[in-house]
Amino acid sequence: MALLDILIYPDPRLREQAAPVTRVDDGVRRLVDDMLETMYEARGIGLAATQVGVAQRVVVIDVSEERDQPRVLINPEILEATGEASGEEGCLSIPGYYDDVARATRVRYQALDRNGEAYEESAEGTLAVCIQHEIDHLDGRLFIDYLSELKRKRVRKRMEKRERQLGAAS
Repeated sequence: MALLDILIYPDPRLREQAAPVTRVDDGVRRLVDDMLETMYEARGIGLAATQVGVAQRVVVIDVSEERDQPRVLINPEILEATGEASGEEGCLSIPGYYDDVARATRVRYQALDRNGEAYEESAEGTLAVCIQHEIDHLDGRLFIDYLSELKRKRVRKRMEKRERQLGAAS
């Protein structure tokens, strides 16, 4: 397994539309393992392949307290979304920024697991929010897209400043 570099907004690759996985093979399973290691190292609860520069519809999630219940969603699709609540979200690709976003409180979704087997489940609470957030990544959307234009501009300026400071420190 290997740690992958997480893309930081405003990297344009975060806006790419991910392509469906046509075959779950050892390469996809290796990507899943690397994404899980990267997510855990970064202390995240979800990671989409587009966040590590891979334009494939692959997501890993673990919202468990013990960090021992990894979920793999390959070609995930939300079948039904119900309810709505606003809650604070953050993103590994937008470090240090959090804001409220309205999301469905319950989703029913389908995906393939790490072996290419299809499954369908329902999720609520944090897991439902995380699934929606990560599928948005696969579609080239970020949680800040749900915010006002003014807030999005502030975030962009903050991330560009962060990038300049990191570049100067290197």
